[in-house]
Order: sequence, then structure tokens, then C-alpha cells
Amino acid sequence: MTSPDDRPNSSSLSVTRRAFLGAGAAAGVTGALGTSGCTDNGASESRLNGSAFGGRPNTVADLEDNIYTRLLGVRPHIGAHEHITTMGGSRMPPEVLEAIVEANEYFVDMNELTEAAGARVAEVMGAEAAIVTSGGFASLLLGSAACLTGTDMDRMRALPDVTWARRNCLIQTPHRFSYDHAYRAAGMTNVYVDSREEFISRIDASVAMLPALSAIERGSPISPPRSMERSSPTPDTVILPEEMIDIGKQHDVPVMIDMASDLPPWENLRRFIDLGADLVVVSGGKGILAPQSTGILAGRADLIEAARMQNAPNDYIGRGMKIGKEEIIALVVGLERAVRLDQTAEVEDWNARARWLAEELAVIPGVVARYAMNNGGYADVDLEWDQSVIPVEPREFKRILREGTPSIVYDGTTVRTRQLRPGEELLVANRLKELFTELSL
Repeated sequence: MTSPDDRPNSSSLSVTRRAFLGAGAAAGVTGALGTSGCTDNGASESRLNGSAFGGRPNTVADLEDNIYTRLLGVRPHIGAHEHITTMGGSRMPPEVLEAIVEANEYFVDMNELTEAAGARVAEVMGAEAAIVTSGGFASLLLGSAACLTGTDMDRMRALPDVTWARRNCLIQTPHRFSYDHAYRAAGMTNVYVDSREEFISRIDASVAMLPALSAIERGSPISPPRSMERSSPTPDTVILPEEMIDIGKQHDVPVMIDMASDLPPWENLRRFIDLGADLVVVSGGKGILAPQSTGILAGRADLIEAARMQNAPNDYIGRGMKIGKEEIIALVVGLERAVRLDQTAEVEDWNARARWLAEELAVIPGVVARYAMNNGGYADVDLEWDQSVIPVEPREFKRILREGTPSIVYDGTTVRTRQLRPGEELLVANRLKELFTELSL
């Protein structure tokens, strides 16, 4: 793998790590990065030209003076974390932002746009049909509604008050998570069972849907990817998505797979459709880097039609989950961009910067920084320290880091480079070094 210092400029920032470090040696990294743009020997403001990332890296000055601070007094942070909704999700690349601006210039029939965008998304995913939604939760709700009503207009009008027998959502407890109230919001009655045997025995004429989480395969369905050392294999008692699809086929009950955040690998876009899933849920604002307020529901044509009929702009249970024309276009552009990326090169870039960051932090007395592959297929930095040398609890350390300058947020015990634009790992490394030194005995 090419070292971080030697990666060619054609697919990275015009300013190199050596330039950053050189500037840091002369004036301090904060000084080198404390301008509105990062420059290399007087070059114009750095941009990413044709790489997997968009825009330029945040700088110390940017983080203290921007639209959020000026308008509302809210401080942004460097996102050394996964695509966490509560932390702002992701950042859209230039072509997605440009699509939003252009889409804003025109009026379109929203039903026509919804159908056309869905057809394009379905083509990319290899599905019979698809719709663009206002996010993963909206996709879960609309998929549930579709399984409850089909295209029966009277039943659509009744939701969420379900008076007919086929209304249960049967969930094996390992697949239970904080968003399963999306099923209930549609009108489902959630029924939880533990064992595989009990699950299968409970399938009867009252069961309208079988949901499953794709992340259950990596053993951490409710949290971001973890290092392999911190991961546990999925117990044999858990019904994996492929088996759930088979069970659904055997009993003629629709199966909905939630793989909202499991991209890359991009093969996952088609994988569960190819396995026969009736519905598949994808978040638009995570790996696809479309607006945070977008998502995808793809699968069987009849169920997608039922979901579309109940979604905005129509006046049924999905009316409140409105999505704008600009967001629909941005999702399609983001999806097409994503599947064109060189996935191997993208992951290698994340990994190279994670390796560099781990090496930079490992030299700090008392700190253990491990470059570690995670169960999502890429590398992070697992961070620990000897509290007899650096006497601070992890929770307090993260609070100080977040409240400092620059503000930096990481999740769990893991510092991630996936969301960092090239150059931002320098801010992370130098601020962590500074803080660990300040807090050391």
C-alpha cells in the first residue's frame, strides 16, 4: 500500500502532508491551518479534484468562523466518527451540492419525479422498483405500511388504526433495535421472540412482515463497526438475513432488510435484492453521501407501489415524510457517483490515513493507539491510555476534546478517518498530542 506521504496529488489534496508538517514546524500546525484555505507554497485554495472526497478540509479558522457560528452560535467539529445522525451525518460532495442548486431552478410534477427517480434507483440496485424517501426511518415505516395494506385504498386510509388480522411484525430479539418503533408507527403490532424454533412456529396468518438487520452479520447491529478484536461472532441462534429471506419465502410473508448504513461494499446494494428480499432499506445520508434527509426503499414492485401511494405528496400515512425535488435529484446523483467510485482505492485511502494517525499517536507516553481493521471492512484507530500516566477518564477526555479548539468528536473508543477529508487527520493528530501532553502527570 502506498504510504500516506507518497500518495500522488492527482487524487488527493494539492497540499501534501509534508507541506502541512513543514508549515507546522515553522509556525505551528494551528498557524498553518488557521486560514480559510490550506495552501502549498502560495498555491490557490486547496480543492479535491476528482477524488472520492469533496470540498476542502476544515481548518481551525473555518471551524471557528462559519455559517453555523455566525448565524446560530453553534460550533462545528472535526468528525472523526462514523456517519452518526446526531453528529451531522455526512458531508455531500460537490457534484451532489451542484445538483441541488440546479434542481432548485425548476418546477416538476412530484409524482412524475418520484416514479422516474425510483426507476433509476431500482435499475442501479437490480430491483423491480424503488422509491426515494426522506430517510431510513421513513423507508422502514413506508415498507411496513405497504406490507399492511397492499394497494387497498380503504386500508391505507385506516392506518395506523389496523382492524384486520394480518398486522403483526414478528421480530427475533437480536434484530430488535431503537428504530423498530417505525413498524409500530405504521400500525404494526410488534411481536418479539427469542429462539429460531419459536420464531418459525409463531408465523401464521397474523404475521404481515419479517424484518431483519443486515448488520447482525458483523455482530454489532446497533453500533458502528468495531475492531475485530472488540467484535464477537454472531451466535448460531441468530437468524441471519439470508435465512430470514428463505423463511419468508417458505411462509409467504414479506421480509424487509434494513441495511441503512452498510455501505460500502457497494455490492450490498444488490446483494439482498438478489437473495430475494421483498424490501431493502438504505440510508441516503451515510455511505452514499446524499442529503441526510434521504433514503431508499427498494424491492417488489407491488410493495413499492403500495409504499409510493402512501408517501408524500399523497395524503396518507407518509404525508409528513415529505422530500423535496432537490433532495430526490441529489440522492440519484449521489448514488450514481457512489457506484462509480474505485471502492478499493477509497478504502485504501481511509486505511492509509488511519495507519499514519496510529503511528503518530503511538509515540505519546502512556497512549496505546492501534491500527485495527473493523468488522465493516476498513481500518480505524483504537485508542486507549494508561490512566496512571494520563489521569483522565475517557468520557471526560472526549468532553475536553469536543469543547476545545479545534473541536473533535470520535465515537466509542475509536478514532475514524472515513469521514475526514485528506489533511484533517493532521488536525486530529496534533490536537490529540497536545491534549494528552497537557493532561499527563
